[in-house]
Amino acid sequence: MWLWTEYQRFKHLHRQTEKILGLLMLMEISMSAQLDALTAQVALNKSLTDSILAVVNGLAAQIEAAKTDPVALQALADSLKSDDDKIAAAIQANTPPAA
Repeated sequence: MWLWTEYQRFKHLHRQTEKILGLLMLMEISMSAQLDALTAQVALNKSLTDSILAVVNGLAAQIEAAKTDPVALQALADSLKSDDDKIAAAIQANTPPAA
C-alpha cells in the first residue's frame, strides 16, 4: 500500500513537472520572438543612425567647402530645403508607433 501511494504521488509530481516544463517552453518561444523583434529594431536604429551621421558629416563638409561662396551656400540651402519632405517621410516611415 505504501508503495502504491508513493507511486501515485510520483505520477502526480511528474504530471505537474511536465506542465511546468510546457509552460517554460512556451515562455522561451515568446521571449525568443521578442528578442528577435528587439534585435531587428536595434539593427534598424543602427542603420538609421549610420545614415544620419553620414548625412550630417557630408553636410558639414559641404558647408566647409562653400563657406566663402554665397552662391554655393544658397545652392546647398536650396538642396536641403528640397529634401525636407523626403527626410520627414523617411523618419515617419521608420519610426515605430508608440506602444
